[in-house]
Formats: sequence, C-alpha cells, structure tokens
Amino acid sequence: MRGSPTDRRPTPHPGRTRRTAFAAAPAVLLLPLLGAAPPENQSSSASARLQGAFAAASAEYGVPHDVLLGVSYLQSRWDAHGGAPSVTGGYGPMHLTDTRTALAEAPHHSEGTEDARGDDSRAPLVAGADLPEPAELPARLRTLTRAAELTGLPARTLRTDAGANVAGGAALLAAAQRELGARPSSDPADWYGAVARFSGADDRATAAAYANEVFAVIRDGAQRVTDAGQRVTLTAEPGLRPGTGQLSRAGLRAAAAGATECPATVSCEWIPAPYAEFGDNDYGNHDLADRPTSQRIRYIVVHDTEGYWDTTLELVQDPTYVSWHYSLRSTDGHIAQHIKNKDVAWHAGNWYVNSESVGLEHEGFLASPDAWYTEAMYRTSARLVKYLADKYGVPLDRQHILGHDTVPGPTTATIPGMHTDPGPYWDWRHYFELLGEPLGATSGENSAMVTILPDYADNRPAFTGCVTGGAPCAVHGSSAVRLYSRPDVTSPLIKDIGLRPDGSVSTIGVNDLGSRVSTGQQYAVAERQGDWTAIWYLGQKAWFQNPKGKPTAVGAAGLVVTPREGLADIPVYGRAYPEAAAYPAGVPAQAVSPWPYKLLKDQKYVTGGRVPGEYYYAVSFDTSGHRVVVGEDLYYEIQFGHRVAFVRAADVRVLPAA
Repeated sequence: MRGSPTDRRPTPHPGRTRRTAFAAAPAVLLLPLLGAAPPENQSSSASARLQGAFAAASAEYGVPHDVLLGVSYLQSRWDAHGGAPSVTGGYGPMHLTDTRTALAEAPHHSEGTEDARGDDSRAPLVAGADLPEPAELPARLRTLTRAAELTGLPARTLRTDAGANVAGGAALLAAAQRELGARPSSDPADWYGAVARFSGADDRATAAAYANEVFAVIRDGAQRVTDAGQRVTLTAEPGLRPGTGQLSRAGLRAAAAGATECPATVSCEWIPAPYAEFGDNDYGNHDLADRPTSQRIRYIVVHDTEGYWDTTLELVQDPTYVSWHYSLRSTDGHIAQHIKNKDVAWHAGNWYVNSESVGLEHEGFLASPDAWYTEAMYRTSARLVKYLADKYGVPLDRQHILGHDTVPGPTTATIPGMHTDPGPYWDWRHYFELLGEPLGATSGENSAMVTILPDYADNRPAFTGCVTGGAPCAVHGSSAVRLYSRPDVTSPLIKDIGLRPDGSVSTIGVNDLGSRVSTGQQYAVAERQGDWTAIWYLGQKAWFQNPKGKPTAVGAAGLVVTPREGLADIPVYGRAYPEAAAYPAGVPAQAVSPWPYKLLKDQKYVTGGRVPGEYYYAVSFDTSGHRVVVGEDLYYEIQFGHRVAFVRAADVRVLPAA
C-alpha cells in the first residue's frame, strides 16, 4: 500500500518495539530473563541439574539421551532464557511453542516512515499492511499445549521450569515415534523420523534438513555452560548413521518446486514475489536486473520480520507491498526464496544498498524485542550467508554482512526513519562463529584500531521501550556496547545530530542507535584512559568501558581513512552515487546529498573498501529503459557511527591503522 500507516509504536523510533496482540497474554511473557548470566560460584550439584533432567526424561519416555540432547541443542543450545519466549513463542531448552501469546501487531516493513526502496527518483514507498490474525495456528507453533496433554504438567510449568520443559520435549518425541509405527529403541539411529517430525515441518525436505542437523550435532558432540550456569555435555558419536528411510512414513508433502539459490545442506523452496503492474502506471514489488553482470552484489542484509511466517509469505506475494530475497522460519530454519539474486528487492531503505545487496528476513513476532532466536535458524541463516558470500565474493565482516540497523539513511531527511532490526539481542559473535569466521583479536591490546567484542552473556546493557515506551526492558545478553561523552558512566551519552537535530543527547531506548556500537564493528582508537577506550564516532570522540579483565573490544589491524592534507573537514554520505556528468540523456542525475555530519581533520575511520559511484535507474515496469550509471568518482565505505557511511576517495588519505 502507498502512504504512511498509523504509527502504533510507543516510542518515537521505528524498530523493535512491540505490544502483544492479546490482552490476556500470560504475565510470564514479560518476566526478566533471570537466567541470562551464569551465577557466580555455581555448585557442581546445581550445574548437574539440567544434565540430570535429560537423563531422567530419557528414562521416563524411552527416548535416547543423546537424541534429547541433540534436539535441544539445535533448538536453544540448552538455554532456558529464564522462561522468556523465543521470537516464535517457544519456551525452554526444548523450544516448546505457545505462539498465540506472542503475535505481533504489525509486520516489520509496515512500521514508521522508512521508504523501503530508498530511491529519490520515485515516489516514496512506505509499506502499510494489516496483520490478519490466523484462525488456527499450525501445530508447530503450539507444541507446548500438546506437551502439557502428554505429560499432565501445567503449561506454566513447562514454560518456566527447564526440567519440566525437557520432559515435555521427550514426551513429544516419544509420541512422534509411536505415530510413525516405530518401536521404542535405545539406539539413536532409530529415531531419525521422530526427530524430523519434532521439527514441525510439513514438507519432507525441511524435516530431513532439520533431522540431519540434529544428527550432525550428535556426531560432533557439544559442551557448553548454559545461560543458567549449568554445564551440559553431549559426547560425540562420530560413527552414528541414522535410518533416513523412516521419513517416508511421516506423510509429509513435497516442497514447492523451483530453481532456488540455496546451499544443498538446507531446506529451501521457491515462493515467488510478483513482478506485476497495477493501479495508475505503478508496479511492484521489486525490480528486474542482471546482477552480478550488471552490478556487483556487495552486501547481505540481515532483517527480522516482526510477523508470523504465513503472513510474511502473504505480504511478500503482494505486488503493492515491499520485498526481500529470502525468508527464514524460526522453528526449524526452513528457507523460502522469493526473488532471484540477479534482481533487486525493496527491503533496506537505501537504493544504493538495495541495488547491491541480498536481503534475508528472519521470522519473528515479538512480544518484546529481547525474545530469542533458535539455533536452528541461526545455523541455517549462516549456511545461506556463507553460500551467498562465496558465490558473490562478499567479505564476511560487519561492513558487508549488514544488519538493517547498520544500513545508512540515504539522505539527511531519512536518517530518523531508518529501521533498527535485528537489534541489540541478535548474537553477532555466535553468528560469525557459525559463518566460519570467528571474531577475535588481530592486533595487540594497544592497537590503533579495535573490534567490538563483548561476551554476549555477560554484556547486559540496560534498555527501555521494549514493550511500553520508557519502561525498562528485560535485561540479558546483548551484542551492543554503550558510548559516553567522557570516560565516566555518569557522563552524557553521545549525541547524534542526524537523529536529533536539536542537539539533545541520545537515550537508552531500544531503538535509539545514537550512542552504541555492536559486536564485530571496527573503529579507530582516539584515546585510552585506564579501563576506558575512546573511538572516533559520528565526528566526535566516544568512550566505552573496556577493562582488561573483562574486555568489550579487542585489538584489530586494517586500513583507516582520514581527510587529505589541507582539509579541515570533509562531507559524509549515505550513498555512493555518481557525479552529475556521468548520467546519460534520459536518466535524471541523482543528488549526491551529504549528511549533516562532518569527518574532521585528524579523525580516522575504519574502511570496508573502495566502491564505485553507481546508480541503478529502474523506474518503470518495462525494463528497456533501465540503466546502470557508473561515474568517475570513487568512494570508501567507512564505519562512521552505528551505521556505515561513504566518503569520496578524492577527499581522503588511506592509511594502515597503526
């Protein structure tokens, strides 16, 4: 739809604030994540509790111990999250779902004022859509109710007690084994079909991909300390080969046919977005192109949907709505591809980024933005991103694997309206481990450049506005690190004149990106004082706590840019467009449009590399008039604030950080 939707958000920034769609939602949804940080001096007996719960549930329901551990690891990495729900209303180590309590009010691209296309040559497209309430949720989103029936345990207990939750998961697996007509067995290899059914997938490919991932975990083994401080171990079984033929008895459908662009190790189906005309000379919901022949794919953008899976699929198939390339389902990691990667989706709010990126939407309908993501979705997403990065030569770093929250507003006017997902609770550190590019130190502790790298579980900054404007959010692990104007937590936060032209300071609102950095981002060091480090950020010196015993950043090596000799300051841009002389007849020149910020003399910013001044002109359904305009001007992408930005190559010198 065209035009701005009614803004139902209780805070002034677009992003992750949510109110539950059901007034009678259980209070447990709003409980703080009490288990988010391991308690100190955890006793060995307490640490054995969860491991013992798996053993007890195995004995009671006749499910092999290793199968229970493997399934739970893929759902939650054995974390309980203090009884808080996942993005799809899943609870506890087994991710038992009670999703009706966690439906969101509005889909992600229907929020705020962001123009999803971000192209000045066309009228703004601010997507609006009503989110219909499904008459009945699919079985995969109400497994907690089924577990309560099978165990006789109250639903509240299954949500909040980790041991009971494990028992509920075991009961579901045992029921799946019975429904397949298989006999109880102590051999994990005999449980492939039941594990596939546990995923909740309704097609064979997704169920098989889920089961394959679980049995890969069992073969490899795993060990970690959970968010409640309990050490859990799954001993490796490298020779385990499950009986995959069991899946033929599961009665599942074949996935939708189509030539998808996905790795062979994931489940992926083709659900196309429409390229169609409508209304008064209008069309949607993407543009045809010929990438990477016409333009290089430089970026992969991580979003979360803020919408129920089926509704998300309905929206992307609406020609009047916006679009993205892939959707990923939370419960099992299933992928739907909607647009060929050669074509340009309307997803990131910046046409320069859209024309050179692939967009991934991760399912989530949040009662609050601190709901958690399943390991199944993290792993599938990482497999897809690694595949795309290898195929298109995209570097696996935070200046090319972007969150929607790091995509720059293309012009000054768009800065306040840009979206903030996937937010401070997306675990970038774990995500890059799954990508096979773990983040770590690449230089000494006194280096001139740092990589932000807090311990996710221990890093627990306070935020407000998750459920109600101004109210404290549940406190738990985060990828975000807060920035101050001086090396003192009582000093004002950093100002962001793009978000607040009146010069007021930033806030700790969950959607306020003005004073925080995120795991994996890299910055040039401006100064150090004791346990504090200052970086160059938005044209100013920004301080964060970085004690040696509990560091939030590590040394890094790389290249930085600084204004060339003789310049007191240089402009900063939200897009890298060509100079006016580069545009051919019939293609209107696009404004280069500097931001309100300046990059000042002697300041340094880490660069993600040089890019051409480039613009894809595509304003009509008929593609014959589409043009890629490439100019003489070159730019450097930089990590300027929380979001990336661009500076003209002619304005800067490029130096080693040291």
